[in-house]
Amino acid sequence: MQIACFIYDGITALDIVGPYEVLQRLPGADLRFVAKEAGAVTTDNGLLGLVARDALRDVTAPDIVVVPGGWGSRALERDHEVLDWIRAVHTTSTWTTSVCTGSLVLGAAGVLDGLEATTHWAQLERLREFGATPTGRRVVPQGKVVTAAGVSSGIDMALWLAAEVAGVEWAQGIQLGIEYDPQPPFDAGSPDKAPAAVVTMLRDLFAARA
Repeated sequence: MQIACFIYDGITALDIVGPYEVLQRLPGADLRFVAKEAGAVTTDNGLLGLVARDALRDVTAPDIVVVPGGWGSRALERDHEVLDWIRAVHTTSTWTTSVCTGSLVLGAAGVLDGLEATTHWAQLERLREFGATPTGRRVVPQGKVVTAAGVSSGIDMALWLAAEVAGVEWAQGIQLGIEYDPQPPFDAGSPDKAPAAVVTMLRDLFAARA
């Protein structure tokens, strides 16, 4: 079972590292980091490098596709090489997935037209640009397309997918193996729960960076 984790300059690390930690534990997993060209990419804060051993042209029929988000994803919405690859692999994939703003890249490739989808809360309404219906759910399966909300939700998406691929017990084993038992010190993980001042602060920060 070949799993293609697409990476690029400007990626948010946890968007892909979270799903990687889950999916690489699936039985028979052949997980590959894939980029436009083989080699290193740099995360959105410039502090971490990830290495792709394969170029897009080398991975043509993965069973599972994971497209993560990050500040660099905006450029990918207009990158014909990337969008053409997504369209091509989507035709034969068993699952096509995204994390955070990776869903906007799927949308730009035409994958989300007519579907419900999610993304990072600060970008949720942009899904309408691509014919998708935004929803605030954390993981949104629509047939073989599965979108996840912001950053850490990629772990939840990957565990959901693991259960679909290998069964609930195996997925639970993965969860236990990585000791994924979230107990955050604050209940501020969504704009509906966080204090209004915190939501405003984050919106202002995102707007300034954009």
